[in-house]
Amino acid sequence: MSEETPDSLIPYDEIVQEALRAVVGRVLGEIERGGGSLPGNHHFYITFKTAAHGVSIPQHLRERFPDEMTIVLQNKFWDLEVREEDFTVGLSFNQIPAKLQIPFAAITAFVDPAVDFGLQFQTSVEELPHEEHDDAENDGETVVTDGGEDGDGSNVVTVDFGRKK
Repeated sequence: MSEETPDSLIPYDEIVQEALRAVVGRVLGEIERGGGSLPGNHHFYITFKTAAHGVSIPQHLRERFPDEMTIVLQNKFWDLEVREEDFTVGLSFNQIPAKLQIPFAAITAFVDPAVDFGLQFQTSVEELPHEEHDDAENDGETVVTDGGEDGDGSNVVTVDFGRKK
């Protein structure tokens, strides 16, 4: 009997990633249906691959963030529109308004620090190397939390099935 786990013929990792990205879509859809304002202290950090298929951002942002970018949805955003495959939102960067279109498949992280909740995703743009990046610093207040009572990030869900290559 082999101790090695056999390769699955069912793409569990893709199915789970798709389901978790649907969580992001549902949350953003609730905000859209609620008039576009976030309840309480909720705010979102959304990290995405800027070179992923379907991402539409201004050229100056693409040049500044050629691999990955993090936006903050908190006080100053507008025209949030959520569709099945993506969402669009208006944000301001250094007082310059911009409209971003972000497919859910391009998202690599979704965090709501107000309640210590986060999701991390496997990237769908695997051919691009990961580069460290600064937050996009879109205009608006930022509230940083201490990560919960014990600060261990226990509400962060990471799914990695260790796909063999």
